[in-house]
Amino acid sequence: MAFAIIGAVVVLLVWDRLRYDIVGLLALVTALAVGIVPEDQAFRGFSDEIVIIVGSALVVSAGVARSGVVEAAMKPLSARMRTPASQVVVLAGTVTVLSAVVKNVGALAMLMPVAVQIAARTGTPVSALLMPMAFGSLLGGLITLVGTSPNIIVSRMREDILGEPFRMFDFTPVGVALALTGVAFLALGWRLLPLRRTQASQAAFSVDDFTAEARLPAGSPFVGRTVAELEDRGDGDVTVAAILREQRRRYVPSGNWVLFEGDVLVLECDTQALARIVEAAGLELAEGKTLDGVVGNDELTVVEAVVTQGSLLIGHTAEELFLRSRYEVILLALSRRGRPIRQRLRRVRFQFGDLVVFQGRAAGVHETLATLGCLPLAERDLPIGRPSKRGFAVAIVAVTVGLVATGLVHVAPAFFAAAVAMVLFGVLTPKEAYDAVDWPILVLFGALIPVSGALKATGGTDLIAEWLSVAAASLPPVGALALMMVAAMAVTPFLNNAATVLVMAPIGASLAAHLGLRPDAFLMAVAVGAGCDFLTPIGHQCNTLVMGPGGYRFADYSRLGLPLSLLVVVVGTLAIALVWPLAPG
Repeated sequence: MAFAIIGAVVVLLVWDRLRYDIVGLLALVTALAVGIVPEDQAFRGFSDEIVIIVGSALVVSAGVARSGVVEAAMKPLSARMRTPASQVVVLAGTVTVLSAVVKNVGALAMLMPVAVQIAARTGTPVSALLMPMAFGSLLGGLITLVGTSPNIIVSRMREDILGEPFRMFDFTPVGVALALTGVAFLALGWRLLPLRRTQASQAAFSVDDFTAEARLPAGSPFVGRTVAELEDRGDGDVTVAAILREQRRRYVPSGNWVLFEGDVLVLECDTQALARIVEAAGLELAEGKTLDGVVGNDELTVVEAVVTQGSLLIGHTAEELFLRSRYEVILLALSRRGRPIRQRLRRVRFQFGDLVVFQGRAAGVHETLATLGCLPLAERDLPIGRPSKRGFAVAIVAVTVGLVATGLVHVAPAFFAAAVAMVLFGVLTPKEAYDAVDWPILVLFGALIPVSGALKATGGTDLIAEWLSVAAASLPPVGALALMMVAAMAVTPFLNNAATVLVMAPIGASLAAHLGLRPDAFLMAVAVGAGCDFLTPIGHQCNTLVMGPGGYRFADYSRLGLPLSLLVVVVGTLAIALVWPLAPG
């Protein structure tokens, strides 16, 4: 029955008609119904610290992404990345390092827009960059306990088997060896990829320039400085199209115009650049006053939307419609394709197809957009008007990693506290923190932990270990270790990397016992194999994330992934055997 349930899980995940959390829940219900999971053990998975660690790590990753620290760190390097080879090395290397301290899918998501912008600027096909970055994120996740879910689960399994979990940097020697080898290969291997030029990535990460108005307050560091200096601070992504002075007088400035306190600047830029320049220059959005009754930023959100046919806005201005008082939204920026907007923002008559940026109450902004006849654009994170708490984000991550590394605090409470700190210090709003958590994967963990335990309790893992020990009987211990890694690597595309570890880690420990070897190396082999699906776009979220923007087909992954997988098996097996002795001591 245990084999049948696990087999059904594999079939349903490959079928891909049901969400994987639903598949996990069905497996748990079935295991309960047939009696292989006792009722008093059915829900222990949801209280397991794996769920806390993974959920907290996702929140911490979102906080780092929201802070903008990665983009700031990449700016000095961006101008020097002129060739595809240098771009692959820097981008894949950066995401590899970053994946060691934040969840690898979060690290990749932070750097994908940077890669797309560099590709657009230099003419490099984005398909040459994104897959190496995805593979680098998988390699970087191997370096520390919290880099990827398989490491967290293997650590928990070791605690069940040997009474002590793997610590934060127990993975580091093997992970660093694989990361260095992998990035060195990617620096050359990107040439194996089809160099397609796709518009999908551009659409996903860029929007038209908007026109916005911002006031230069007395405390701004740019009072008394020139227009050119302000535009330079925007990294070339911001243009001061006009300056409004003396109430109504409009000037089109040259770069050497001096800015005065109270100037209203008409800015042309995209929404992300607008957010950056408002923070960097201490500007105040001209229409960005607080709504009545709003206490703090947590109640507000900024959304980007398109004016649809039949919208109430068409033919009217923000002044005429009393958007602030009647609809409780504030017009922050507006974009109209084809021609720049040169008049006051609040006096612009809306047209069909206009892109607008509104600030409103988070609780009802989507209903308001529906009333106005505006269609919200999907997945836009527009932190306009909120300062990025870059220093807090870096400090929280540094303190957390330090506490875990020194053993002063266990991983679960340390990262849980870090997630709470991200909200407490304003790096994330509570809503952003909840949105950052991948709830379906946590449900999958909670449901499959008791099911995988049933496979072990019924003797299923011992039976598989016997079959593997027969296959490994003619192999040296290092060969058996490589066999375990290949087995985990082969199962991962079909079973999800987290589910693979839940099933394969007990099998690895049983195989080690059958062969009279120490289990540590085999658990490490399972973690490496489960964390390194380079052959398909479905085995790991990182691979799936780049498929559309990169314009990749299913078969493209094996072109770069097969030689990298072989390299990981060879280098990984040797590194594990050196760091974690196989023979019992």
